[in-house]
Amino acid sequence: MRKISILIPEGASSLSNIEGTYQMLSQVNDFCDNMGRPPAFEINLVGLSKQSSQRNGLFTIKPDFLIDQVDRTDLIIIPAMFGTPEEVKELNKGFIPWLVKQHKQGAEIASYCIATFFLASTGLLNGKKCSTHWIHANAFRSLFPDVNLVDDRIMTETDGIYTSGGAYSFLNLVLYLVEKYTGREMAVLIAKTFTIDIDRKSQSPFTIFKGQKLHQDDLIRKAQDFIETNYQEKISVDQLATYLCMGRRNLERRFLKATSNTVAEYIQRVKMEAAKLSFESSQENVNEVMYKVGYNDNKAFRSTFKKITGLSPVQYRNKFNRMIAV
Repeated sequence: MRKISILIPEGASSLSNIEGTYQMLSQVNDFCDNMGRPPAFEINLVGLSKQSSQRNGLFTIKPDFLIDQVDRTDLIIIPAMFGTPEEVKELNKGFIPWLVKQHKQGAEIASYCIATFFLASTGLLNGKKCSTHWIHANAFRSLFPDVNLVDDRIMTETDGIYTSGGAYSFLNLVLYLVEKYTGREMAVLIAKTFTIDIDRKSQSPFTIFKGQKLHQDDLIRKAQDFIETNYQEKISVDQLATYLCMGRRNLERRFLKATSNTVAEYIQRVKMEAAKLSFESSQENVNEVMYKVGYNDNKAFRSTFKKITGLSPVQYRNKFNRMIAV
């Protein structure tokens, strides 16, 4: 039986992460009991204090154990924590030595959504892949350049450390862990019970590209503004370098450093974001949208769109178009 420790942070955290995980893992134990098998998990809430006030006192959670009462655990779950990274770390710094110690002893760690910021602050993610909510991807990259953020992924796994993407994508990470620990049959049963799409791999279809502008390079910000204003045109790197009166290599180097995208990638993402908005709100067909965002090659447009969103243009329109939904 695996020992599962669900952290109860200080400050505001995601109650749905805590309750949802507890409920799903408890359901696994119930199914095991119905099958005449021993429970798969021992599930405990673990905190820094005897009770944690949440949502300005609206809810109170009482952990089963404090961290100094837990010598060994097999899996630690970190729910999303709300607040600035500095505030969250300060409130929950008491967890950090315990997390590092437990991981060295062989415990696995799973962090949900923006809890990745807190986990990264421990140093345990350095050199590893991780995911987080797509909204906070730019801020994460700025704070933790030594961590390999793959913001399109629903979840990641590296050396016994798991992370999930935005909000309710934690459900898919829990399913993954259920399958890893108890087998595919149980995972499918849990997926059906909680009506979760077990094979969802990407959060790309839900991502809204806002441009990475949390940097201090005014010239690169000017380049971004030019791209976003002229996305209907065919923009080349050389054209952009001429407009900014700088060399191409210097532009590409500074652009990548500031935005974590190459110039070409940024142009593609701006164009595809405009295309997404058209598919969501209009009755324009694929070719009309393609020409509208400055593409002439149908194959190239469809390929780029799918690479960025994970869906074909038609699939995206059918999924998100407001008129179709009505």
